[in-house]
Amino acid sequence: MALLLIGACTAAPHAPASVSELPAPPPQLPAGETDDARFLAFLDAAFDEAAARSPETLTGLGIKTHYDRLDDYTDAEAERQRALSEAKLAEMKAKFDVARLSPAAQLSYRLFEYSVMQGREQHRWRDYGFPFSTNGSPAGDIPVFLINQHRVDSVADAKAYVARLRDSERVMREISDRALRQAEKGIVPPKFNFAPVRADAKRVITGAPFDQGADSTLLADFRKKVNALDAPAEVKVRLIGEANAALSGPFRRGIQTMLRTLDTIEPKATGNQGAWSLPDGADYYAARLRASTTTNLSADRIHEIGLSEVARIQKEMEAIKERVGFRGNLQAFFQHIKNGSQFKYPNSDAGRQAYLTEAKALIAQVMAKAPTLFRRLPKAPLEVRAVETWRQETASVAFYNPPTPDGSRPGIYYVNLADMNQVLKPQIESISYHEGAPGHHFQIALQQELTGIPKFRRFGFYGAYVEGWGLYAERLGREMGFYQDPYSEFGHLSLELWRAVRLVTDTGIHGKRWTREQAIRYFQDNSLLSERDIVKEVERYFNWPGQATSYKIGQLKIVELRQRAERELGPRFDVRDFHAAVLENGALPLDILEQQVAAYIAAKTQEG
Repeated sequence: MALLLIGACTAAPHAPASVSELPAPPPQLPAGETDDARFLAFLDAAFDEAAARSPETLTGLGIKTHYDRLDDYTDAEAERQRALSEAKLAEMKAKFDVARLSPAAQLSYRLFEYSVMQGREQHRWRDYGFPFSTNGSPAGDIPVFLINQHRVDSVADAKAYVARLRDSERVMREISDRALRQAEKGIVPPKFNFAPVRADAKRVITGAPFDQGADSTLLADFRKKVNALDAPAEVKVRLIGEANAALSGPFRRGIQTMLRTLDTIEPKATGNQGAWSLPDGADYYAARLRASTTTNLSADRIHEIGLSEVARIQKEMEAIKERVGFRGNLQAFFQHIKNGSQFKYPNSDAGRQAYLTEAKALIAQVMAKAPTLFRRLPKAPLEVRAVETWRQETASVAFYNPPTPDGSRPGIYYVNLADMNQVLKPQIESISYHEGAPGHHFQIALQQELTGIPKFRRFGFYGAYVEGWGLYAERLGREMGFYQDPYSEFGHLSLELWRAVRLVTDTGIHGKRWTREQAIRYFQDNSLLSERDIVKEVERYFNWPGQATSYKIGQLKIVELRQRAERELGPRFDVRDFHAAVLENGALPLDILEQQVAAYIAAKTQEG
């Protein structure tokens, strides 16, 4: 749903790395005002102006302005946001001379221009993302947003929640209009999207006030939040009645609009095909790869990298297989782990709780050891939660929700425990390090807490950097002395293998015209992932071209930069300084990250 800005989006589309010619010198500054201070004020004002157009972004930031509204999902609003970004870029170039800024401010100048340019490139493809998919839909996104982000601290907040329930009908209509417009252009989702999206939507309108059952998910959330208020009983009764009316009226009509749209579009879905089958599909996929990797690597080159990494990791896995004395090939060992009851928790509430307990313990041991690898840790707390049952079918295997900057919402590491028969114990450790600590929480929460940099950098996103760090963080478990059990070590390698397989399958689907069945078969032959998760993964790649390539490409770059720092600094290398160089400028495109690490190496060399 909500995007964190500027002129950009959290999917981090890529722009060419070149920066245009320097602007003319700015007018004379007011007395006592520095170029850097004036520039920071400009950038923050630009961020605030863009954020003000997105009520959901404001809520995500912990700001209650426009608290009674959801975002505008019309194409006209997308055009307005694009125009605003371009206007701010032109204003920046007219008012500021990059040569008069400090190195830190020059980095912000370059990143702001980069952000607007990437948004410009991706604007062309704004109709290509499927709003109804196995990656999610408004029927699930709106409840997740309200439950996790809409705080109810007062009667006014409760009224705003009800207003958003009513406003969801408009959002469903706008997104449905977009989907219908896409279909007219020949941009139709794969056939496998429709059944799970329908199922999730129907779960959202199951229970009171939609039927005679127990409270639906949204009503239960609202009732809990309202009952916690310090307000008269009659006020609480009235508010819950208003929520009932909003849910059974506008909210349900919105869901029904969405279901009718699915019925209209589904007959046009001719099969399950990659981006190549869409209008200008090759150009679209190339743009998505640039966006996801912040590089100009071709699909063929990424495919080759993936095959090489699969071979390397499987060689390491063979060594562990031999160490535990397993007789048989690697594929047989995969099946041994997938099917062995000793590698799974019971498929019960007790089994789910056992998983959550172990994940929390793994996070706790990282927090205790982290100061040996990091000079600075995030202040925001981190929670581990199971994905809510009503969105399990379209939720990812595991993922991270950022905290609010004001600390009112923690960082959340979510795990999808729909079927414990498909959850493998050996993988829990590495998943926890990636999604929680020292992975996404250490990067994203810390980024939000940085001082002295503009807001658009505190809340910025580049997929290769963010996911590359998460995958790199899995490796840090080794340095912390974890992965003590050989099966856990194998599980760690299996997750790195998973991301290498992603390079092969994503480019196979969209660049080499692989079928859904081909991609699933490659996963089955070359990974430890469960059958359920393999299907979810492959379907995710069809719906989100290029994104799956960000993890391994980003990780390989961070590992390369660390090896360079270790080689050039020798005994002066301190991993805590390297991690500070990587993390304490916020998310960066990979080429700019490389320049920042080079500057860190040069500075440490001069100190010596």
